[in-house]
Amino acid sequence: MLHAVIDTNVVVAALRSRLGASFRLIERLAAREFRISLSVPLVLEYEDAGKRSAREAGLTASDVDDVVDYLCSVADLREIHFLWRPFLRDPYDDHLLELAVESGSRWIITFNIRDFAGSERFGVEALTPQQFLAKLEGKK
Repeated sequence: MLHAVIDTNVVVAALRSRLGASFRLIERLAAREFRISLSVPLVLEYEDAGKRSAREAGLTASDVDDVVDYLCSVADLREIHFLWRPFLRDPYDDHLLELAVESGSRWIITFNIRDFAGSERFGVEALTPQQFLAKLEGKK
């Protein structure tokens, strides 16, 4: 089974629109086509960013809480320890790479592919939501 970590920008994009690849990706979690891993820092980031953008998306804070609760219910919850920071270009993304490595995830799903340059050294590849959906569908 495919195992990934979803960056906050993908979750926020899914909250903003039901038309894009980000929303389709979140929808496909229900079918258990792939697994995601979460950590406390990532959950808090989802909540913060989601609630900051909720109003413009026509959502309430409670709606965001419901989505985050759902993600927690389907995720593999992990505890990470920050032992080798900084590594990535954007130090705020290091916790995603650490989560991917600790959980054995092969992918980080993000719109900021360049921010994860070097993650391949840990066996982790950054993909956009569209690229990951193509993997789910057996395409390259």
